[in-house]
Amino acid sequence: MGDNNKQDIFTPYLYIFLYQLPMEQQIPDRIRIKDIAIMAGVSVGTVDRVLHNRPGVSLASAEKVRKILKEMNYQPNMYASALASNKKYHFVCLLPKHNEGEYWSDVEAGALQCMNEMHDFHITLSMVYYDQYDIDSFVKSIKLVMDKEPDGVILSPVEEDNTKKLTDMLQEKEIPYVFIDSNIDNLEPIAFFGQNSSRSGALAAKMLLMIEPGIKEVVIFRQIYIGRIGTNQQNNRELGFEEYMRKNHPDCELSTIDLAMNNKEHDMEVMRKYFERHENVTIGLTFNSKAYLISEYLQELDKNDFRLIGYDLLEQNVEFLKNGNNIQFLIAQQPHQQGYRAVTSLCDHLIFHKEVEQINYMPIDLLCAENIDYYTSLNK
Repeated sequence: MGDNNKQDIFTPYLYIFLYQLPMEQQIPDRIRIKDIAIMAGVSVGTVDRVLHNRPGVSLASAEKVRKILKEMNYQPNMYASALASNKKYHFVCLLPKHNEGEYWSDVEAGALQCMNEMHDFHITLSMVYYDQYDIDSFVKSIKLVMDKEPDGVILSPVEEDNTKKLTDMLQEKEIPYVFIDSNIDNLEPIAFFGQNSSRSGALAAKMLLMIEPGIKEVVIFRQIYIGRIGTNQQNNRELGFEEYMRKNHPDCELSTIDLAMNNKEHDMEVMRKYFERHENVTIGLTFNSKAYLISEYLQELDKNDFRLIGYDLLEQNVEFLKNGNNIQFLIAQQPHQQGYRAVTSLCDHLIFHKEVEQINYMPIDLLCAENIDYYTSLNK
């Protein structure tokens, strides 16, 4: 009985503490700019200017609005704002020249797929190509990129000095850019998508030692063109490979063969002379995507038992891997995802005003004949 009396005594005070705010001060399920304006005692236009960091708002009014935004944990619907906007965005993708079915065609396909999926946000994408083994070609492409007056740029960088010629122009005009495939530490893209190339090379070394633990000599097949050996990514893979071998198998001799890859007569002669001097070498690797071509050369030299590790899921590489023609493993890096996510990062930065992760390492996928079909079907 006494407990019931106490409950009755305190009930009015309970109502006092639970009294509701006036209807115009209640927090609705869906927070509108109008609601924020009422609660802050300012106009809708003032709230809009604060949200978009535009001038024309007094310090006192801005502080009121920001206080309400913080208390309500307000998150603007950037997707709705972007859809309602008529602003158009033009991106340019600067890639090495390539043929259908090669590594860069997957990068391009990923970028175009993302553009098509984001077409409601008024995005267009242009492609510009350069010869990755001809520095003059990259330098000439810089003007082509800038002439398109892009809002954002995706590029596969070359060496730092020439890449900087383009990135300096982009930074001067405050145009964001994204690196794919390889990164340059001294430059500042808003994002990078690609493998950790040094660790990728270390993985190749580890697999090679698992195939033949007591190996005495390994050959690295390089691609050389107009005096330039490989790309940034390939060179960094080789450095990672060499470092791992020095630490874990220092007695193994590392030799190299420089191939043109577009001059069969020259390449066959170089390889023939090498194997005359190194007839006991039975295993090697290449850090570029031309493993299938090296395998063709090896077959013609009757080196059917030679074991090879290569990179990238070119159609020819996959065919040679599945048929057991020299290639034991391929290391892949999801080029389609690189292109797709590069476009996504520009959209997040420019349209949705999201913070973008700068370094984005792609998985280092190790593929063999036994798992290649599953992997290719999974990544279609």
